[in-house]
Amino acid sequence: MQEYKDLTPSDFEFVQLDDTIYDTRFETKPVGYLKDAWNRFKKNKASVVAAIIILLIVLYGVFYPFTTTKKLSENDVEYSLMRPKNEFLSKMGFCNGQYKKKGSLVSYAQDYGKAIGYLYRPENANRTFKISDLEDLEFNPVKKIKRKYEEEGINYIDYQCDQYLEKGFVYAQITRTEYEAILEWQEETGYQVLFPLVDTSKYTNSMHKTNPNIWYEVDNKGYPLNAKGKAVKNIDDLEQLIPNFLKDSDGNVLYKTDLGTDSYSVRMLRYTRHIYNYGSEPSFFLGSDGIGYDIAVRLAYGIRLSLILAICVSIINLIIGSIYGAIEGYYGGVVDMTMERITDVLGGIPTMVVITLFNIFLVETNKVSPAVSFIIAFIATGWIGTAGSVRTQFYRFKHQEYVLAARTLGARDVRLMFKHIFPNSLGTIITSSVLVIPGVIFSETSLSYLGIIDLNGPNASSVGTMLSNGQQYLSTYPHVILWPAIIIALLMLCFNLFGNGLRDAFNPSLRGVDE
Repeated sequence: MQEYKDLTPSDFEFVQLDDTIYDTRFETKPVGYLKDAWNRFKKNKASVVAAIIILLIVLYGVFYPFTTTKKLSENDVEYSLMRPKNEFLSKMGFCNGQYKKKGSLVSYAQDYGKAIGYLYRPENANRTFKISDLEDLEFNPVKKIKRKYEEEGINYIDYQCDQYLEKGFVYAQITRTEYEAILEWQEETGYQVLFPLVDTSKYTNSMHKTNPNIWYEVDNKGYPLNAKGKAVKNIDDLEQLIPNFLKDSDGNVLYKTDLGTDSYSVRMLRYTRHIYNYGSEPSFFLGSDGIGYDIAVRLAYGIRLSLILAICVSIINLIIGSIYGAIEGYYGGVVDMTMERITDVLGGIPTMVVITLFNIFLVETNKVSPAVSFIIAFIATGWIGTAGSVRTQFYRFKHQEYVLAARTLGARDVRLMFKHIFPNSLGTIITSSVLVIPGVIFSETSLSYLGIIDLNGPNASSVGTMLSNGQQYLSTYPHVILWPAIIIALLMLCFNLFGNGLRDAFNPSLRGVDE
Protein backbone atom coordinates (compact mmCIF):
# COMPACT_ATOMS: atom_id res chain seq x y z
CA MET A 1 0.00 0.00 0.00
CA GLN A 2 1.32 3.41 -0.96
CA GLU A 3 1.70 5.95 1.72
CA TYR A 4 -0.27 9.17 1.59
CA LYS A 5 2.79 11.22 0.81
CA ASP A 6 3.49 9.16 -2.31
CA LEU A 7 0.05 9.84 -3.92
CA THR A 8 -0.16 12.12 -6.97
CA PRO A 9 -3.17 13.57 -8.79
CA SER A 10 -2.78 10.97 -11.51
CA ASP A 11 -3.61 8.28 -8.99
CA PHE A 12 -7.14 9.61 -8.67
CA GLU A 13 -10.11 9.14 -11.04
CA PHE A 14 -13.70 10.40 -10.86
CA VAL A 15 -16.35 7.87 -9.96
CA GLN A 16 -20.05 8.35 -10.84
CA LEU A 17 -21.90 7.57 -7.63
CA ASP A 18 -25.45 8.21 -9.02
CA ASP A 19 -27.18 6.02 -11.60
CA THR A 20 -28.29 9.01 -13.66
CA ILE A 21 -25.75 11.27 -15.34
CA TYR A 22 -27.07 14.82 -15.55
CA ASP A 23 -24.20 16.60 -17.24
CA THR A 24 -24.11 14.56 -20.45
CA ARG A 25 -24.67 16.22 -23.75
CA PHE A 26 -28.25 16.27 -25.10
CA GLU A 27 -28.47 14.08 -28.18
CA THR A 28 -32.18 14.65 -28.90
CA LYS A 29 -33.79 17.64 -30.56
CA PRO A 30 -35.77 20.09 -28.44
CA VAL A 31 -39.53 19.44 -28.36
CA GLY A 32 -41.73 22.39 -29.32
CA TYR A 33 -44.90 23.37 -27.52
CA LEU A 34 -47.28 21.98 -30.13
CA LYS A 35 -45.36 18.74 -30.53
CA ASP A 36 -45.26 18.28 -26.78
CA ALA A 37 -49.04 18.89 -26.69
CA TRP A 38 -49.54 16.31 -29.44
CA ASN A 39 -47.41 13.77 -27.57
CA ARG A 40 -49.61 14.15 -24.52
CA PHE A 41 -52.83 14.16 -26.53
CA LYS A 42 -52.15 10.90 -28.38
CA LYS A 43 -51.56 9.10 -25.07
CA ASN A 44 -55.23 9.69 -24.25
CA LYS A 45 -56.75 6.86 -26.29
CA ALA A 46 -60.36 7.90 -25.65
CA SER A 47 -59.68 11.41 -26.96
CA VAL A 48 -57.94 10.06 -30.05
CA VAL A 49 -60.86 7.75 -30.84
CA ALA A 50 -63.28 10.63 -30.23
CA ALA A 51 -61.28 12.86 -32.59
CA ILE A 52 -61.36 10.18 -35.31
CA ILE A 53 -65.14 9.78 -34.96
CA ILE A 54 -65.63 13.55 -35.13
CA LEU A 55 -63.43 13.69 -38.23
CA LEU A 56 -65.44 10.92 -39.91
CA ILE A 57 -68.72 12.69 -39.13
CA VAL A 58 -67.34 15.96 -40.49
CA LEU A 59 -66.07 14.26 -43.65
CA TYR A 60 -69.47 12.64 -44.13
CA GLY A 61 -71.23 15.99 -43.77
CA VAL A 62 -68.86 17.73 -46.15
CA PHE A 63 -68.30 15.16 -48.90
CA TYR A 64 -71.33 12.85 -49.00
CA PRO A 65 -73.55 15.33 -50.91
CA PHE A 66 -70.91 15.34 -53.67
CA THR A 67 -71.01 11.53 -54.02
CA THR A 68 -74.73 11.28 -54.80
CA THR A 69 -76.96 12.64 -57.52
CA LYS A 70 -79.73 13.39 -55.02
CA LYS A 71 -80.22 17.00 -53.96
CA LEU A 72 -81.25 18.48 -50.63
CA SER A 73 -84.54 19.75 -52.05
CA GLU A 74 -85.33 16.53 -53.93
CA ASN A 75 -88.26 14.58 -52.53
CA ASP A 76 -90.70 12.07 -53.94
CA VAL A 77 -93.76 11.73 -51.73
CA GLU A 78 -94.61 8.39 -53.33
CA TYR A 79 -91.32 7.01 -51.99
CA SER A 80 -91.67 8.23 -48.42
CA LEU A 81 -90.74 6.07 -45.42
CA MET A 82 -88.63 3.75 -47.54
CA ARG A 83 -86.21 1.31 -45.93
CA PRO A 84 -82.46 1.71 -46.51
CA LYS A 85 -81.27 0.44 -49.87
CA ASN A 86 -77.82 0.46 -51.46
CA GLU A 87 -76.90 -1.38 -54.63
CA PHE A 88 -73.46 -2.47 -53.38
CA LEU A 89 -74.56 -3.53 -49.88
CA SER A 90 -77.67 -5.29 -51.20
CA LYS A 91 -75.39 -7.85 -52.86
CA MET A 92 -74.23 -8.83 -49.38
CA GLY A 93 -77.78 -9.52 -48.22
CA PHE A 94 -78.61 -6.38 -46.27
CA CYS A 95 -79.57 -2.77 -46.91
CA ASN A 96 -81.67 -4.03 -49.83
CA GLY A 97 -84.98 -2.27 -49.16
CA GLN A 98 -86.78 -5.55 -48.51
CA TYR A 99 -88.99 -6.74 -45.67
CA LYS A 100 -90.90 -9.84 -44.71
CA LYS A 101 -94.50 -9.62 -45.87
CA LYS A 102 -97.46 -11.82 -44.95
CA GLY A 103 -99.93 -11.75 -47.82
CA SER A 104 -103.16 -13.37 -48.82
CA LEU A 105 -103.72 -14.48 -52.37
CA VAL A 106 -105.25 -11.07 -53.17
CA SER A 107 -102.19 -9.05 -52.08
CA TYR A 108 -99.80 -11.70 -53.44
CA ALA A 109 -101.48 -11.52 -56.85
CA GLN A 110 -101.24 -7.73 -56.82
CA ASP A 111 -97.49 -7.82 -56.11
CA TYR A 112 -96.89 -10.32 -58.88
CA GLY A 113 -99.26 -8.30 -61.05
CA LYS A 114 -96.96 -5.29 -60.74
CA ALA A 115 -94.16 -7.37 -62.22
CA ILE A 116 -96.30 -8.82 -65.00
CA GLY A 117 -97.75 -5.40 -65.74
CA TYR A 118 -94.27 -4.14 -66.54
CA LEU A 119 -94.09 -6.65 -69.39
CA TYR A 120 -97.17 -5.23 -71.13
CA ARG A 121 -95.50 -2.84 -73.51
CA PRO A 122 -96.91 -2.07 -76.95
CA GLU A 123 -95.24 -5.11 -78.51
CA ASN A 124 -96.62 -7.39 -75.77
CA ALA A 125 -100.05 -5.84 -75.37
CA ASN A 126 -101.97 -8.92 -76.47
CA ARG A 127 -99.81 -11.58 -74.79
CA THR A 128 -100.33 -13.41 -71.49
CA PHE A 129 -97.57 -14.22 -69.03
CA LYS A 130 -97.27 -17.01 -66.46
CA ILE A 131 -96.29 -16.23 -62.89
CA SER A 132 -93.67 -18.98 -62.97
CA ASP A 133 -91.74 -16.98 -65.59
CA LEU A 134 -91.26 -13.93 -63.33
CA GLU A 135 -88.74 -15.06 -60.71
CA ASP A 136 -85.83 -13.15 -62.25
CA LEU A 137 -87.82 -10.21 -63.58
CA GLU A 138 -86.16 -6.88 -62.81
CA PHE A 139 -89.27 -5.15 -61.48
CA ASN A 140 -90.65 -8.08 -59.48
CA PRO A 141 -91.30 -7.03 -55.84
CA VAL A 142 -91.64 -10.69 -54.76
CA LYS A 143 -88.03 -11.67 -54.12
CA LYS A 144 -88.11 -14.86 -52.09
CA ILE A 145 -91.00 -17.06 -51.01
CA LYS A 146 -90.61 -18.22 -47.40
CA ARG A 147 -93.59 -20.50 -46.78
CA LYS A 148 -97.20 -21.14 -47.70
CA TYR A 149 -99.81 -21.94 -45.07
CA GLU A 150 -103.51 -21.72 -44.24
CA GLU A 151 -105.20 -19.80 -41.42
CA GLU A 152 -108.95 -19.93 -40.80
CA GLY A 153 -109.59 -21.21 -44.28
CA ILE A 154 -107.54 -18.47 -46.01
CA ASN A 155 -104.33 -19.21 -47.88
CA TYR A 156 -101.35 -17.06 -46.92
CA ILE A 157 -97.80 -16.80 -48.12
CA ASP A 158 -94.76 -15.25 -46.42
CA TYR A 159 -92.26 -13.71 -48.82
CA GLN A 160 -89.51 -11.13 -49.06
CA CYS A 161 -90.97 -8.02 -50.64
CA ASP A 162 -88.99 -5.18 -52.22
CA GLN A 163 -90.56 -2.02 -50.81
CA TYR A 164 -89.35 0.10 -53.73
CA LEU A 165 -90.90 -2.13 -56.40
CA GLU A 166 -94.01 -2.68 -54.29
CA LYS A 167 -95.21 0.83 -55.18
CA GLY A 168 -96.40 -0.41 -58.56
CA PHE A 169 -98.53 1.76 -60.84
CA VAL A 170 -100.37 5.05 -60.47
CA TYR A 171 -103.00 6.99 -62.41
CA ALA A 172 -101.94 10.50 -63.37
CA GLN A 173 -102.94 13.48 -65.47
CA ILE A 174 -100.28 14.99 -67.69
CA THR A 175 -100.16 17.58 -70.45
CA ARG A 176 -99.77 16.76 -74.13
CA THR A 177 -96.24 18.22 -74.08
CA GLU A 178 -95.20 16.03 -71.14
CA TYR A 179 -96.76 12.97 -72.75
CA GLU A 180 -94.72 13.48 -75.92
CA ALA A 181 -91.57 14.13 -73.85
CA ILE A 182 -92.07 10.84 -71.99
CA LEU A 183 -92.52 8.93 -75.26
CA GLU A 184 -89.28 10.42 -76.56
CA TRP A 185 -87.46 9.57 -73.30
CA GLN A 186 -88.75 5.98 -73.47
CA GLU A 187 -87.29 5.63 -76.94
CA GLU A 188 -83.91 6.96 -75.84
CA THR A 189 -83.50 5.02 -72.58
CA GLY A 190 -85.49 1.83 -73.06
CA TYR A 191 -87.40 2.36 -69.81
CA GLN A 192 -91.17 2.15 -70.00
CA VAL A 193 -93.16 4.75 -68.03
CA LEU A 194 -96.59 4.64 -69.73
CA PHE A 195 -98.62 1.41 -69.61
CA PRO A 196 -102.02 0.28 -70.90
CA LEU A 197 -105.12 1.71 -69.28
CA VAL A 198 -107.47 -0.61 -67.38
CA ASP A 199 -111.07 -1.28 -68.38
CA THR A 200 -112.56 -0.39 -64.99
CA SER A 201 -116.14 -0.88 -66.26
CA LYS A 202 -115.80 -4.62 -65.60
CA TYR A 203 -115.15 -4.11 -61.87
CA THR A 204 -118.05 -4.09 -59.42
CA ASN A 205 -115.99 -2.95 -56.44
CA SER A 206 -115.29 0.81 -56.34
CA MET A 207 -111.86 0.21 -54.72
CA HIS A 208 -110.81 -1.93 -57.68
CA LYS A 209 -111.83 0.83 -60.09
CA THR A 210 -109.32 3.26 -58.53
CA ASN A 211 -106.48 0.77 -57.96
CA PRO A 212 -104.07 0.95 -60.94
CA ASN A 213 -102.31 -2.24 -59.78
CA ILE A 214 -105.40 -4.33 -60.51
CA TRP A 215 -105.15 -4.48 -64.30
CA TYR A 216 -106.36 -8.09 -64.52
CA GLU A 217 -109.82 -9.63 -64.20
CA VAL A 218 -111.02 -10.09 -60.61
CA ASP A 219 -114.26 -10.79 -58.76
CA ASN A 220 -115.84 -8.30 -56.35
CA LYS A 221 -113.53 -9.50 -53.51
CA GLY A 222 -110.34 -9.02 -55.50
CA TYR A 223 -109.60 -12.69 -56.25
CA PRO A 224 -108.10 -13.20 -59.73
CA LEU A 225 -110.22 -14.91 -62.34
CA ASN A 226 -108.91 -17.76 -64.46
CA ALA A 227 -109.52 -18.33 -68.17
CA LYS A 228 -112.92 -19.89 -67.36
CA GLY A 229 -114.01 -16.80 -65.41
CA LYS A 230 -113.86 -18.50 -62.00
CA ALA A 231 -112.18 -16.99 -58.95
CA VAL A 232 -108.83 -18.52 -57.95
CA LYS A 233 -108.65 -18.76 -54.14
CA ASN A 234 -105.74 -21.18 -53.76
CA ILE A 235 -102.24 -19.83 -54.25
CA ASP A 236 -101.02 -23.07 -55.83
CA ASP A 237 -103.73 -22.79 -58.51
CA LEU A 238 -102.69 -19.29 -59.54
CA GLU A 239 -100.84 -19.66 -62.85
CA GLN A 240 -101.45 -16.47 -64.76
CA LEU A 241 -103.43 -13.24 -64.70
CA ILE A 242 -105.95 -12.41 -67.41
CA PRO A 243 -105.37 -8.88 -68.84
CA ASN A 244 -108.23 -6.40 -68.63
CA PHE A 245 -107.00 -3.47 -70.70
CA LEU A 246 -109.00 -0.69 -72.24
CA LYS A 247 -109.15 -0.98 -76.05
CA ASP A 248 -110.42 1.10 -78.92
CA SER A 249 -112.92 0.01 -81.55
CA ASP A 250 -110.15 -1.67 -83.56
CA GLY A 251 -109.01 -3.76 -80.60
CA ASN A 252 -105.84 -1.76 -79.94
CA VAL A 253 -104.78 -1.24 -76.32
CA LEU A 254 -105.11 2.39 -75.18
CA TYR A 255 -102.34 4.20 -73.32
CA LYS A 256 -104.11 7.52 -72.75
CA THR A 257 -107.52 9.08 -72.41
CA ASP A 258 -107.98 12.57 -73.80
CA LEU A 259 -109.34 14.88 -71.07
CA GLY A 260 -109.48 17.94 -73.28
CA THR A 261 -107.49 21.18 -72.81
CA ASP A 262 -104.37 19.37 -74.04
CA SER A 263 -104.21 16.94 -71.10
CA TYR A 264 -104.32 13.16 -70.84
CA SER A 265 -105.15 10.57 -68.21
CA VAL A 266 -102.45 7.88 -68.16
CA ARG A 267 -101.26 4.90 -66.13
CA MET A 268 -97.60 5.06 -65.11
CA LEU A 269 -95.12 2.85 -63.29
CA ARG A 270 -93.89 4.72 -60.22
CA TYR A 271 -90.40 3.22 -60.35
CA THR A 272 -89.62 4.33 -63.92
CA ARG A 273 -91.43 7.65 -63.42
CA HIS A 274 -88.98 8.38 -60.58
CA ILE A 275 -86.10 7.63 -62.96
CA TYR A 276 -87.65 9.98 -65.52
CA ASN A 277 -88.15 12.79 -62.98
CA TYR A 278 -84.87 12.54 -61.05
CA GLY A 279 -82.44 10.80 -63.39
CA SER A 280 -81.74 7.87 -61.05
CA GLU A 281 -83.47 4.81 -59.66
CA PRO A 282 -85.19 5.25 -56.29
CA SER A 283 -82.60 4.13 -53.75
CA PHE A 284 -81.98 5.69 -50.35
CA PHE A 285 -78.82 4.70 -48.49
CA LEU A 286 -80.34 5.41 -45.06
CA GLY A 287 -83.97 5.30 -46.19
CA SER A 288 -86.37 8.19 -46.72
CA ASP A 289 -88.40 10.26 -44.27
CA GLY A 290 -92.12 10.95 -44.04
CA ILE A 291 -92.25 13.27 -47.06
CA GLY A 292 -89.83 11.45 -49.33
CA TYR A 293 -86.54 13.21 -48.55
CA ASP A 294 -83.33 11.18 -48.66
CA ILE A 295 -82.28 10.79 -45.00
CA ALA A 296 -78.58 10.40 -45.87
CA VAL A 297 -78.49 13.66 -47.83
CA ARG A 298 -80.59 15.59 -45.29
CA LEU A 299 -78.44 14.25 -42.46
CA ALA A 300 -75.23 15.33 -44.20
CA TYR A 301 -76.55 18.86 -44.69
CA GLY A 302 -77.90 18.85 -41.12
CA ILE A 303 -74.48 17.90 -39.74
CA ARG A 304 -72.87 20.59 -41.85
CA LEU A 305 -75.31 23.26 -40.65
CA SER A 306 -75.05 22.22 -36.99
CA LEU A 307 -71.24 22.21 -37.05
CA ILE A 308 -71.03 25.53 -38.89
CA LEU A 309 -73.36 27.16 -36.37
CA ALA A 310 -71.52 25.64 -33.41
CA ILE A 311 -68.02 26.47 -34.67
CA CYS A 312 -68.98 30.05 -35.59
CA VAL A 313 -70.50 30.60 -32.16
CA SER A 314 -67.49 28.98 -30.46
CA ILE A 315 -64.91 31.10 -32.33
CA ILE A 316 -66.76 34.39 -31.81
CA ASN A 317 -67.37 33.62 -28.12
CA LEU A 318 -63.71 32.67 -27.74
CA ILE A 319 -62.56 36.02 -29.14
CA ILE A 320 -65.03 38.13 -27.16
CA GLY A 321 -64.72 36.11 -23.96
CA SER A 322 -60.90 36.02 -24.08
CA ILE A 323 -60.55 39.76 -24.48
CA TYR A 324 -63.22 40.53 -21.89
CA GLY A 325 -61.91 38.01 -19.35
CA ALA A 326 -58.28 39.06 -19.88
CA ILE A 327 -59.11 42.70 -19.10
CA GLU A 328 -61.07 41.67 -16.00
CA GLY A 329 -58.45 39.33 -14.64
CA TYR A 330 -55.42 41.48 -15.41
CA TYR A 331 -56.58 44.83 -14.07
CA GLY A 332 -58.89 43.59 -11.30
CA GLY A 333 -60.24 46.08 -8.76
CA VAL A 334 -62.88 48.53 -9.92
CA VAL A 335 -62.51 47.45 -13.56
CA ASP A 336 -63.16 43.84 -12.65
CA MET A 337 -66.07 44.68 -10.37
CA THR A 338 -67.78 46.86 -12.98
CA MET A 339 -67.36 44.33 -15.77
CA GLU A 340 -68.53 41.48 -13.54
CA ARG A 341 -71.76 43.32 -12.77
CA ILE A 342 -72.39 43.64 -16.51
CA THR A 343 -71.91 39.90 -17.00
CA ASP A 344 -74.18 39.22 -14.01
CA VAL A 345 -76.97 41.19 -15.68
CA LEU A 346 -76.50 39.53 -19.06
CA GLY A 347 -76.05 36.08 -17.53
CA GLY A 348 -79.30 36.43 -15.61
CA ILE A 349 -81.33 36.55 -18.83
CA PRO A 350 -82.50 33.02 -19.77
CA THR A 351 -81.08 31.84 -23.08
CA MET A 352 -84.49 30.62 -24.16
CA VAL A 353 -85.92 34.13 -23.73
CA VAL A 354 -83.08 35.65 -25.77
CA ILE A 355 -83.55 33.16 -28.61
CA THR A 356 -87.32 33.60 -28.61
CA LEU A 357 -87.04 37.40 -28.73
CA PHE A 358 -84.52 37.29 -31.56
CA ASN A 359 -86.76 34.85 -33.40
CA ILE A 360 -89.78 37.15 -33.04
CA PHE A 361 -88.11 40.45 -33.92
CA LEU A 362 -85.60 39.27 -36.52
CA VAL A 363 -86.82 36.06 -38.17
CA GLU A 364 -90.56 36.62 -38.26
CA THR A 365 -90.02 40.10 -39.66
CA ASN A 366 -87.75 38.60 -42.36
CA LYS A 367 -84.76 40.71 -41.34
CA VAL A 368 -82.39 37.73 -41.00
CA SER A 369 -82.55 33.96 -41.54
CA PRO A 370 -83.20 31.56 -38.63
CA ALA A 371 -79.55 30.43 -38.69
CA VAL A 372 -78.21 33.99 -38.39
CA SER A 373 -80.69 34.75 -35.62
CA PHE A 374 -79.56 31.63 -33.77
CA ILE A 375 -75.88 32.69 -33.98
CA ILE A 376 -76.60 36.23 -32.78
CA ALA A 377 -78.71 34.95 -29.88
CA PHE A 378 -75.98 32.60 -28.67
CA ILE A 379 -73.27 35.22 -29.04
CA ALA A 380 -75.30 37.69 -26.98
CA THR A 381 -74.64 35.76 -23.76
CA GLY A 382 -72.56 32.76 -24.82
CA TRP A 383 -69.19 34.43 -24.28
CA ILE A 384 -69.79 34.89 -20.53
CA GLY A 385 -68.57 31.37 -19.65
CA THR A 386 -65.35 31.79 -21.62
CA ALA A 387 -64.77 35.21 -20.05
CA GLY A 388 -65.13 33.71 -16.58
CA SER A 389 -62.59 30.97 -17.34
CA VAL A 390 -60.07 33.45 -18.77
CA ARG A 391 -60.57 35.80 -15.81
CA THR A 392 -59.82 32.99 -13.36
CA GLN A 393 -56.68 31.99 -15.21
CA PHE A 394 -55.40 35.58 -15.32
CA TYR A 395 -55.87 35.94 -11.56
CA ARG A 396 -53.89 32.73 -11.20
CA PHE A 397 -50.90 33.67 -13.34
CA LYS A 398 -50.59 37.46 -13.28
CA HIS A 399 -48.49 37.48 -10.10
CA GLN A 400 -46.10 34.73 -11.19
CA GLU A 401 -42.38 35.49 -11.21
CA TYR A 402 -41.99 35.39 -14.99
CA VAL A 403 -44.73 38.04 -15.33
CA LEU A 404 -43.08 40.28 -12.73
CA ALA A 405 -39.73 39.82 -14.50
CA ALA A 406 -41.22 40.80 -17.86
CA ARG A 407 -42.87 43.86 -16.30
CA THR A 408 -39.52 44.84 -14.75
CA LEU A 409 -37.91 44.63 -18.17
CA GLY A 410 -40.48 47.11 -19.48
CA ALA A 411 -43.12 44.87 -21.10
CA ARG A 412 -46.39 46.66 -21.68
CA ASP A 413 -49.77 45.45 -20.48
CA VAL A 414 -50.90 44.06 -23.83
CA ARG A 415 -47.67 42.07 -24.16
CA LEU A 416 -47.96 40.76 -20.62
CA MET A 417 -51.59 39.77 -21.14
CA PHE A 418 -51.33 37.99 -24.48
CA LYS A 419 -47.66 37.01 -24.68
CA HIS A 420 -46.98 35.76 -21.15
CA ILE A 421 -50.23 35.07 -19.31
CA PHE A 422 -52.62 34.06 -22.09
CA PRO A 423 -50.50 31.12 -23.45
CA ASN A 424 -50.41 29.58 -19.98
CA SER A 425 -54.21 29.79 -19.86
CA LEU A 426 -54.56 28.26 -23.31
CA GLY A 427 -55.41 24.74 -22.13
CA THR A 428 -58.42 25.81 -20.11
CA ILE A 429 -59.54 28.31 -22.76
CA ILE A 430 -59.35 25.79 -25.60
CA THR A 431 -61.22 23.23 -23.53
CA SER A 432 -63.96 25.74 -22.78
CA SER A 433 -64.23 26.67 -26.44
CA VAL A 434 -64.37 23.07 -27.65
CA LEU A 435 -67.00 22.20 -25.05
CA VAL A 436 -69.10 25.11 -26.35
CA ILE A 437 -69.52 23.22 -29.64
CA PRO A 438 -71.54 20.26 -28.28
CA GLY A 439 -73.50 22.68 -26.12
CA VAL A 440 -74.51 24.75 -29.14
CA ILE A 441 -75.30 21.62 -31.19
CA PHE A 442 -77.46 20.26 -28.38
CA SER A 443 -79.22 23.62 -27.97
CA GLU A 444 -79.86 23.91 -31.69
CA THR A 445 -81.17 20.33 -31.74
CA SER A 446 -83.42 20.92 -28.74
CA LEU A 447 -84.80 24.20 -30.09
CA SER A 448 -85.39 22.70 -33.54
CA TYR A 449 -86.99 19.64 -31.97
CA LEU A 450 -89.36 21.83 -29.96
CA GLY A 451 -90.12 23.98 -33.00
CA ILE A 452 -88.84 27.22 -31.45
CA ILE A 453 -86.50 27.77 -34.38
CA ASP A 454 -87.26 26.48 -37.86
CA LEU A 455 -84.23 25.21 -39.75
CA ASN A 456 -86.22 22.85 -41.92
CA GLY A 457 -87.29 23.24 -45.52
CA PRO A 458 -86.43 22.29 -49.09
CA ASN A 459 -83.13 24.18 -48.89
CA ALA A 460 -82.23 23.66 -45.22
CA SER A 461 -81.98 20.80 -42.78
CA SER A 462 -80.80 20.22 -39.22
CA VAL A 463 -80.39 17.22 -36.99
CA GLY A 464 -82.98 18.61 -34.56
CA THR A 465 -85.70 18.97 -37.18
CA MET A 466 -84.99 15.45 -38.42
CA LEU A 467 -85.47 14.15 -34.88
CA SER A 468 -88.67 16.15 -34.53
CA ASN A 469 -90.08 14.95 -37.85
CA GLY A 470 -89.12 11.34 -37.16
CA GLN A 471 -90.57 10.93 -33.66
CA GLN A 472 -93.99 9.93 -34.98
CA TYR A 473 -92.43 6.98 -36.82
CA LEU A 474 -90.45 5.66 -33.86
CA SER A 475 -92.49 2.46 -33.49
CA THR A 476 -93.21 1.80 -37.17
CA TYR A 477 -90.19 3.11 -39.11
CA PRO A 478 -87.43 3.55 -36.51
CA HIS A 479 -84.73 4.18 -39.15
CA VAL A 480 -86.20 7.65 -39.75
CA ILE A 481 -85.16 8.81 -36.27
CA LEU A 482 -82.36 6.30 -35.61
CA TRP A 483 -79.60 7.89 -37.69
CA PRO A 484 -80.06 11.50 -36.48
CA ALA A 485 -80.18 10.18 -32.90
CA ILE A 486 -76.92 8.25 -33.35
CA ILE A 487 -75.19 11.28 -34.88
CA ILE A 488 -76.24 13.69 -32.12
CA ALA A 489 -75.25 11.16 -29.43
CA LEU A 490 -71.81 10.62 -31.00
CA LEU A 491 -71.20 14.35 -31.41
CA MET A 492 -72.09 15.10 -27.79
CA LEU A 493 -69.98 12.27 -26.37
CA CYS A 494 -66.98 12.66 -28.67
CA PHE A 495 -66.68 16.43 -28.32
CA ASN A 496 -66.61 16.10 -24.53
CA LEU A 497 -63.90 13.42 -24.68
CA PHE A 498 -62.00 15.43 -27.29
CA GLY A 499 -62.19 18.57 -25.15
CA ASN A 500 -60.83 16.74 -22.11
CA GLY A 501 -57.89 15.50 -24.19
CA LEU A 502 -57.13 19.02 -25.42
CA ARG A 503 -57.24 20.35 -21.86
CA ASP A 504 -54.52 17.96 -20.76
CA ALA A 505 -52.52 18.42 -23.96
CA PHE A 506 -52.32 22.22 -23.66
CA ASN A 507 -51.81 22.30 -19.90
CA PRO A 508 -48.36 23.98 -19.49
CA SER A 509 -47.85 22.42 -16.07
CA LEU A 510 -47.71 18.99 -17.72
CA ARG A 511 -45.08 20.01 -20.27
CA GLY A 512 -42.39 17.37 -20.50
CA VAL A 513 -44.10 15.08 -18.02
CA ASP A 514 -44.04 11.38 -18.94
CA GLU A 515 -47.00 9.40 -17.79
